[in-house]
Amino acid sequence: YGPVAGTDYRDNQLRFSLLCQAALEAPRILSLNNNPYFSGPYGEDVVFVCNDWHTGPLSCYLKSNYQSHGIYRDAKVAFSAELNNATAFCIHNISYQGRFAFSDYPELSLPERFKSSFDFIDG
Repeated sequence: YGPVAGTDYRDNQLRFSLLCQAALEAPRILSLNNNPYFSGPYGEDVVFVCNDWHTGPLSCYLKSNYQSHGIYRDAKVAFSAELNNATAFCIHNISYQGRFAFSDYPELSLPERFKSSFDFIDG
């Protein structure tokens, strides 16, 4: 996660933003021909399983860049645990919290309405 245990790379928000965006594109374009029962892209029928802050932005990208354009209309995002349509976001290692300055938020290329989703105050 960073150059020294317990610290982040300065551009982690970009690294994990790219991870989330690639995860959303992969089922649409990868041809998975090694399965005797399936070949080709998965398409729209998918569940994205997310864990920890690294994949937290995925649901924002799903809503703003895909579902708002009619893509992945029925796709679901399952975080570590889901309770009655409410998401419980599990953090497995509290020293890696994915913190970055709000001034870097535009680098995520997400609508402003999601900015408060990334607000976290200690204490």
